[in-house]
Amino acid sequence: MSVAESRTHRIRTTVGPLEVLDNGGDRPVAVLWHSLFVDNRSWSRVQADLAVDRRLIMITGPGHGASGDPGRRYSLADCAGAAIEVLDTIGITGPVDWLGNAWGGHVGILVAADRPDRCRTLTTVGTPVHAYPRRERPNVYLLLAIHRVVGPIRFLTGSVVDVLLSPRTRAKDPEAVAIAADGFREADGAGMRNAVVGISLRRPDLTPILPRIQAPTLFVTGTDHPGWTPEQARTASRFLRQGSVAVLDGAAYLGPLEAPAECARVVREFWRAEGAAIEA
Repeated sequence: MSVAESRTHRIRTTVGPLEVLDNGGDRPVAVLWHSLFVDNRSWSRVQADLAVDRRLIMITGPGHGASGDPGRRYSLADCAGAAIEVLDTIGITGPVDWLGNAWGGHVGILVAADRPDRCRTLTTVGTPVHAYPRRERPNVYLLLAIHRVVGPIRFLTGSVVDVLLSPRTRAKDPEAVAIAADGFREADGAGMRNAVVGISLRRPDLTPILPRIQAPTLFVTGTDHPGWTPEQARTASRFLRQGSVAVLDGAAYLGPLEAPAECARVVREFWRAEGAAIEA
């Protein structure tokens, strides 16, 4: 089944009904989970390249895209459990290659740590492992309050885009800007705010669980990611049993959208290297 012929599922989980795209085939399975504020369109520029090597299971997180919301607070651990529910429902019981962008990377860290039988390799892109900084939380709560009253007005949409994308991307890549802005504007308002509180503002420090991850792990970050610098990624990777780091030039949070060719290249090379090691 080609990327264009991907099958769409709507799967009921503990974090609400989730939209899942499955491009089928008999290749090894990779699970993709996007960043906060965007949806599966953020994978659009790497999807065809990744599908050469993998059957892609693309999960849209609660409150984003066409996915629903559970109507209650939930955690990253709940999201990790929901991902396993998705795989079980589709009938995928073996280990997968996890590829997560920001939010998706946090979910993948928990899947890899708690369910090593279900995670062959882990790749995170733009995923800080420390807790959300306390000094930044009041501003986010203020923006959430504004969003609750007036919705995704231009000021808020612009603020989100400014955080997600690097200055170079914003100046030279209007398509990437439109994808990020549309993901924010079109998300369910209450569901997205619920996600921001539950999986961002209440995000725990994931550093202590890194040594539990058995799967080979690649931390990918961008040169323009202020909250997850290459040096921070390298420091965190030392807590992993099998950790490595790749850096995308000119990218911030959304590496698959901002530097798609390089992002796809480093992910595919990682998959191939680890696949050869497993076979050996």
